Amino acid sequence: MTSSYGLRGRAAVVTGGTRGIGRAVAGALAAAGALVCVTARDAGEVRRTAAELGGIGLAGSVADAGHPEELADLVLREFGRLDVLVNNAATNRPYGPLMEAGAEAWREAFAVNVEAPLRLVQCAWRGWMREHGGTVVNVCTEGAGHVGPHIGAYGTTKAALLHLTRQLAGELAPRVRVNSVSPGLVRTEMARFVWEPDEAEAAAGLPLGRIGEPEDAARAVVWLVSDAAEWITGADLLVDGGTRVRAASGPGAYAVHERLRRVPEI
Repeated sequence: MTSSYGLRGRAAVVTGGTRGIGRAVAGALAAAGALVCVTARDAGEVRRTAAELGGIGLAGSVADAGHPEELADLVLREFGRLDVLVNNAATNRPYGPLMEAGAEAWREAFAVNVEAPLRLVQCAWRGWMREHGGTVVNVCTEGAGHVGPHIGAYGTTKAALLHLTRQLAGELAPRVRVNSVSPGLVRTEMARFVWEPDEAEAAAGLPLGRIGEPEDAARAVVWLVSDAAEWITGADLLVDGGTRVRAASGPGAYAVHERLRRVPEI
């Protein structure tokens, strides 16, 4: 990443920014010149990541009532601006058949995956973006476009996040651009049980011949928040190695589908 993306001096918040796609996004934004604030639940990981990036951090859950406002206040106090918001934090609970999903876990999924992004956008809007403009990227999933075993709650919340992205893009234009990125199978801890048993088999059904890396999604996010994408809002950018266009009966397709039955909750 280089400053040609127009991010030097801009302030960015990345939720779930200490591991996986979030960590890659935070690193890519910092490399492009942005001032970066990361947030995640593990205080030690937040401190380490912030130090590595030369940025700041705030530990906590995005679903906690006061966390979005506290986060926006920190960034505005330390950086004096809040130009970029990347809503990446997510949970895949409740994991399993929807007929077994408990009400509390269901509400938690929406609190983390849908309500928290909205609250964060509201805080960024009131604190900076309403007057100065800005960009938002919500990290969704290629899986929101179809059904899969045991991830019904996750897919449902991400489908809601996709619509929220479009709704916000319409309401906040022209001051703020709001887009989403939908990764496919990426080498993250959440997806470890899908790709780790046989990575070659997992990649075999993908037209581009490999599973994704967190950096693949990060590059897409940085492009969307940059001036290079200044005429794009309300869009969802698939970063899936061609998952949507692979033959349903192609090599590896069934194997990946079956591995979803063994993904642990996070």
